[in-house]
Amino acid sequence: MGAWTWPAYIGVLFGTLLFAGLLIPLTIWQSRRYGRLSVRRFLGAAAVAVYGVSLAAYTLLPIPSGDLARWCAEYGVDGAQTHLLQFVDDIRRDTAGLGLRATVLHTTVLQVVLNVALFVPWGVLWRRFLGRGILTATLSGLLVSLAIETTQYTGIFGLVGCSYRVGDVDDLLTNTVGAFLGAVLAPLLLHWMPQSRDLARERGLPRPVRARRRWGSMLLDALLFSGLAALGSLAWRLGLAVTGRELGDPTWGEWLAGSAVPFLLVFVLPVLGSGASLGQRALWLVPVRDGARPSFGRRAVRSFLPGGLWGVLLVLPALPDDPHLPGWVATAPFELVAALLAIVSVLGVLTTKDHRSLSGSIAGVTYVDARSR
Repeated sequence: MGAWTWPAYIGVLFGTLLFAGLLIPLTIWQSRRYGRLSVRRFLGAAAVAVYGVSLAAYTLLPIPSGDLARWCAEYGVDGAQTHLLQFVDDIRRDTAGLGLRATVLHTTVLQVVLNVALFVPWGVLWRRFLGRGILTATLSGLLVSLAIETTQYTGIFGLVGCSYRVGDVDDLLTNTVGAFLGAVLAPLLLHWMPQSRDLARERGLPRPVRARRRWGSMLLDALLFSGLAALGSLAWRLGLAVTGRELGDPTWGEWLAGSAVPFLLVFVLPVLGSGASLGQRALWLVPVRDGARPSFGRRAVRSFLPGGLWGVLLVLPALPDDPHLPGWVATAPFELVAALLAIVSVLGVLTTKDHRSLSGSIAGVTYVDARSR
């Protein structure tokens, strides 16, 4: 893998993972900000994640490790390159006597081109995705480039112990030029990207309740429950590690943090409000009975059947080993039943009136757009 290509692989891999990790908050933010979801804005967010990680990989990696004092003695960089336009003299010197093709493909020339190209996406995304102007795109590119060069020159602000890359004023110049060019070309390169302010104008418009919207709310609820469960367990174990306690088998404390609390937040708390789940709220859905807020009993039924039951089936297998628990708790196929229940609920969106699925049909409620009330 070439020295100029491996950072791109790093950017695509970890940028995609970063985007996946932010998908839930991005979905909720888009829905509440725009009143609907925009696939093209999702693509833009993915591009930002991949580009951001790629930029860090190209400019800061690899970071020295191991015996840093020895590394600095052997490979550390002294000083910085402060002669503006030094790259012009370098190109003249390194390409003297070469033909046009050899000159264009020379490493010294390509290095300058790469430094410009590296910040073109910055200008493009700043102007068309964030909706800012050419001036701020250029200035922000300058500031980010300055931060990168400073980080390189100071050895990550003293963590490495020496400059592990050359702090170069020409890099600052070429990066800024790249950001400017990207901002100028942005309307041409990213003309298909809808602007956030334009989408936000339609935020208050009610929209039909379709199957994909109901599925989206179900998926959000499932991901929120799973995500909160993972965060709860992680927080509990981090607390044990920080306090110097042994990390052993799951305990009742971890079960409360990683199972019971997420269950209460996702399946119990919504009953006290409109009756809409967190996922439904995010996508502007609300249950109604004869056009009005359902009774407490109907809200409870809507939340617990089948959503809450699905959550219970996932919470029970996570119970810690305890001799006081019935033996069937450890052997019952809870996960299988939960999977079957989820499949029935998903299919029920297509087979029930107004896409009520099981929850709406059992509780006797209909889902409408919250903005239509």
